[in-house]
Amino acid sequence: MRGSIPGAGLLALVLVASCSDGSATAPQGTTGAVRYADAAVSVVPLDKAGDVPTHATVLVAASGGTLKSVTVKGPKGSLAGVLSADATQWHSRGTVLPGTSYEVTAVAVNPAGKVTQTATSFSTVKVEKTFAIKEFLPDKEMTGLTVGVGMPIMITFDQPITDRVEVERNLVVRTSKPVLGAWHWFDDKTVHFRPKTFWPAHTNVQVEARLEGVRGGRGLYGKQNQSLHFKIGRSQITKGSTATHHLTVRRNGKAVREIPMSAGRGGDWKYYTTGGVHLAMSREPVTVMTSPDAGPGSAGYYQMTVYNTVRISNSGEYVHSAPWSVGSQGYANVSHGCVNVSPDNAVWFLNNTLIGDPIIITGSPRKLEPTNGWGHWQEDWKQWLKWSSVKYFTTDSL
Repeated sequence: MRGSIPGAGLLALVLVASCSDGSATAPQGTTGAVRYADAAVSVVPLDKAGDVPTHATVLVAASGGTLKSVTVKGPKGSLAGVLSADATQWHSRGTVLPGTSYEVTAVAVNPAGKVTQTATSFSTVKVEKTFAIKEFLPDKEMTGLTVGVGMPIMITFDQPITDRVEVERNLVVRTSKPVLGAWHWFDDKTVHFRPKTFWPAHTNVQVEARLEGVRGGRGLYGKQNQSLHFKIGRSQITKGSTATHHLTVRRNGKAVREIPMSAGRGGDWKYYTTGGVHLAMSREPVTVMTSPDAGPGSAGYYQMTVYNTVRISNSGEYVHSAPWSVGSQGYANVSHGCVNVSPDNAVWFLNNTLIGDPIIITGSPRKLEPTNGWGHWQEDWKQWLKWSSVKYFTTDSL
């Protein structure tokens, strides 16, 4: 029979205890203190870094502890940021400004409560040129701030934009009702937004162009932030046919007015009313119309003053009062391309139309081009997305 060795159990306990490091929990009944290393903090961009791009994210991380506070301070104030749920990481939100120096101060604490403070700095790329918004629609003067369900958001810049992704992702659309939509570049200075389908009636919309410091191209940076707020009114959609010679105005789905009309007489291509989804672009009490391709004394020249007009394209098409064609309205197409209606109906239509209301014309062989005025809805959703840099998104909540 094998015998036991006296004191073996105590020896094993001593050996195990001797292999423990100083940071382990002390055995029960002892008075030894637990020792922790200082929390370490790392920062990106690195200390003294230069020519940091404006879209760079400032990252701060703590190991062996948690972050107590992080400040990224520039000449215009501190940069906003987000702390992770476990308080070990922090990242900035927004864009740093070009040609600017920033100081980063991070305070971390280890499990024993010991505080570590880290300070670094960095500087961003220099500005060669700035860009700004030249036109921002809808607005109070040109369109009014309550607009129709087809109204696009339209931005024109004063400089060509080559970094479209960076600019587009800083154009934030917020709405009182969720809307799926996308931006669309028509050229290097023009970007428009429209929903996939018409706006929901009575939607509040806010657009935030967070462009200060945003890179628009090599050496080109946004000059300032801008915003606008507008409202979508009731849903009013007008549909007309060059074959039946009538307009039907529906408000919130209900027919509220039937209007006899006379459209373009055809023959020459320029005398057809364009077919498709037009938008009301302006409302004018008086408009002087002149032949677009014939001067005084030339064949086909005309100049006339018309009243109570609603513009629907850039090629000179209006819904307008035409007392001279009342006998043909509802029966025949006799105009140069405009939609003729009676004086009474023209007054009613002018007074009951919002800028951005859809006016849909069918039956014409000549189609409205997407770039003829606000022919945005002539492109289907797939076509619209071809010219978007970041594709579609659901609007943020307002």
